[in-house]
Amino acid sequence: MKVLTGVMVLLAVAAMAFAVFQPVQVLPRLRLAPGYALVDQTGSTVTSEDGRGTISLYTFVPLDCGEECDGVVETMQQVGRRIATEVDLGPADFRLVTVVLDADPAVADVRAAADAAGATEDWVWLGASQRQLDNVVGLGFRRSSDPVDFRPSYAIVDGAGLVRGEYRYRTLTGDADKLVRHIGVLGSELRNRSPFNSFVYEAAHAFQCYP
Repeated sequence: MKVLTGVMVLLAVAAMAFAVFQPVQVLPRLRLAPGYALVDQTGSTVTSEDGRGTISLYTFVPLDCGEECDGVVETMQQVGRRIATEVDLGPADFRLVTVVLDADPAVADVRAAADAAGATEDWVWLGASQRQLDNVVGLGFRRSSDPVDFRPSYAIVDGAGLVRGEYRYRTLTGDADKLVRHIGVLGSELRNRSPFNSFVYEAAHAFQCYP
């Protein structure tokens, strides 16, 4: 009985230490990302399934919203460059996705915005109808689909189609720095998956060891 009590106490202490010191951090599993089939800047159809196995950083902008859009584009550019050089995502690929908030945009206009942003093949710009915007942006990502209500925001979606991070408000930490750090946390979880490590990472989720 004493041995059993000692083991239980040891497990309780270990659990408390894990929760307090957070030796492993993870991003929360918030919910399923929305499914979609939208048209990109080349006129091709892109679906949510194209992101399987790929970590995606989403943002949502009107075609022209001045300095606020410029700030979002600059953040996406910085994150794209830094992930390529600073972060090991293991088996996962990485892409940027920008959803245009103007309903039924011409492909040429979406392409012009993408070109102005310096988009590469790993940065997809997507146009949609108003109904698609309401479903994907409004219901799925839980942002306003009205360009008039635009506020800079981002979402991280993992390769299994789960939203793992949402960023709607500015903090003292720069947007690019925070996004790169959090994508790195997700990359560490994917890179270090093994039978034993899976238990450790599930414990981190259970104790909400979030950055």
